[in-house]
Amino acid sequence: MSKQYESLAKSIVELVGGKENVNDVYHCQTRLRFKLADENKADANKIEDLDGVTKVIINAGVFQVVVGTHVADVFEEIEKFVDLKKSSSGSETEEKKNFIETLIDFVAGTFQPIISALSGAGMVKAVLALLMVFNVITADSQTYYLLNLFADGVFFFLPMLLAVTEAQKLKCNPIMAAGVAAMLMHPNWTALVQAGDPVHFFGVIPFTLATYTSSVIPIILIVFVQSYIEKLLNKYIPKSVNLVFVPMFTFLIMGTLAFSVLGPIGAILGNYLADFFTFLSTNASWVPALLIGGFLPIMVMFGIHNGVAPLGVMQMSNLGYDSIFGPGCVCSNMAQATASFVVALRTKDKKVKQTAASGAITAYMGITEPALYGVNLPKKYPLISSMIGGGLGGLYAGITHTHRFATGSSGLPAVLLYIGDNTMSFFINIIIAIVISIVATAILTYFLSLKFEKTEEENEAAPTVQVKQGGTTICKVPVKGNIKPIEQADDAAFAAKAMGDGLAIDPEETTVTAPFDGTIAALFPTKHAIGLVSEQGAEVLIHIGIDTVDLNGEHFTAFVKQGDQVKAGQKLVEFDQKKIKEAGYSTQTMFVVSNTPDCKEIKTLKTGAGAAGEDMLEIVM
Repeated sequence: MSKQYESLAKSIVELVGGKENVNDVYHCQTRLRFKLADENKADANKIEDLDGVTKVIINAGVFQVVVGTHVADVFEEIEKFVDLKKSSSGSETEEKKNFIETLIDFVAGTFQPIISALSGAGMVKAVLALLMVFNVITADSQTYYLLNLFADGVFFFLPMLLAVTEAQKLKCNPIMAAGVAAMLMHPNWTALVQAGDPVHFFGVIPFTLATYTSSVIPIILIVFVQSYIEKLLNKYIPKSVNLVFVPMFTFLIMGTLAFSVLGPIGAILGNYLADFFTFLSTNASWVPALLIGGFLPIMVMFGIHNGVAPLGVMQMSNLGYDSIFGPGCVCSNMAQATASFVVALRTKDKKVKQTAASGAITAYMGITEPALYGVNLPKKYPLISSMIGGGLGGLYAGITHTHRFATGSSGLPAVLLYIGDNTMSFFINIIIAIVISIVATAILTYFLSLKFEKTEEENEAAPTVQVKQGGTTICKVPVKGNIKPIEQADDAAFAAKAMGDGLAIDPEETTVTAPFDGTIAALFPTKHAIGLVSEQGAEVLIHIGIDTVDLNGEHFTAFVKQGDQVKAGQKLVEFDQKKIKEAGYSTQTMFVVSNTPDCKEIKTLKTGAGAAGEDMLEIVM
């Protein structure tokens, strides 16, 4: 059981807004994926501060919490604190997505559930290839025949697997969808195709002779249409008899459409896709591997990889190999692992060292999120190094037409997937590509660390203000404007004092100054929020604007850094109020005492119009 994660799961559910705010939750290899009724009720910053959470990502209407490879154990505890029964009915408040987001979400929801089966089958093929290479078995042996059967079963019945996952995604009957897919792969239909004689349903409707085993696009089209047919039938057929007549009419209608219209259209599109893949492999083989090798981390951050990865599956179903996604992916993953490993060797921060070392090990096995979100992205320079190194390795793999013969995880064990076609050349080339990625990334990360790790060490070594842990702190107005109680803040979380007691300011000027003598305890990378500690131990957060974290630092200029000592009235940050408002964000600034529970008294000295430098708040520790 996963009792050790019970406290973490409970905290996560509370901070996403409680079970009432959770419409659905599921998980992938490293992330919990929440669909929330109102994302504004979730506190991403507090979730990221939880021990056990690496990163929070909000993308394509999904609130993603990165926890690592033990995500299944955390999810097991999450289920106890949420109500998943309502997820099937959806939510009227669910955020609408644009077309690209919707498409990526649909593709990811259809293909992700079958990745484990494809990966398992791929590794069986790798074992088979090894046994052949070392002459343990021969191609005419029963063992070869049976092992090949073990691996090919998933690919042969791929339409049926996709039918189930797509139906679940589209909220139609997955068993009915699998039933329609079974029609396409029935031996009798295969016999008709092999015979080659024209087939007419009722002597009128022509059925196009096409083979659908191992295909992808035909079943996707068929189930998409079936989801609407089912809804119409359920709407108009009385409930008392729909158990019998809805399945019957579904099979009759979809069977006819599948063989006469949708299947043939899908087969034609599949052929065009196969031609496109062949063209790429022949004329521009370096392009996909270079792009994936270099930009996969960015794709992962925005969820685009979920829409690209299935292209490799489609190429394999059409041509028997994947050169679109696999080679570039494994080069990128090895580069990210190496960047994280070098950081683990170079950093002096024990916590970062531990995170980087464990993230590197996981990334070498093909799971990069812990390294990406825990180390490479926050530090930036390892991310840049890994993108360059991954791109160089991908470029070599593309130029040498390297491809894999089975789908699987893109870690070090994945090199076995490149053994096939009675040659070891693809295996040798992917090894060379990986070495290029690792060496280039290691060199770049090391030399960049000489600058950036030294800077971080200097920041850590910067003298800090001696905290007396007692006494009274008088806070000055940090920015001219209209001051009011925090309860009147326009943001519900601040108004509820979830972050602590304090005041809200509607700014009239654009320069934020230090409210007292103290230390910069935190400066957010987006520069919209600053944490300060006074000499008496009072901790305050100045948060400029509402949801301005989404601006990623645009329209903000910082004049201090973390660890700096500041004097009251010293300039901290400037912001462009006009441009922030034009972007659709409020500039209301929150002044919050973040260690409110430790304070003996918090007394408001000023409300209404206030000029910078006037006494505003008294904090007694």
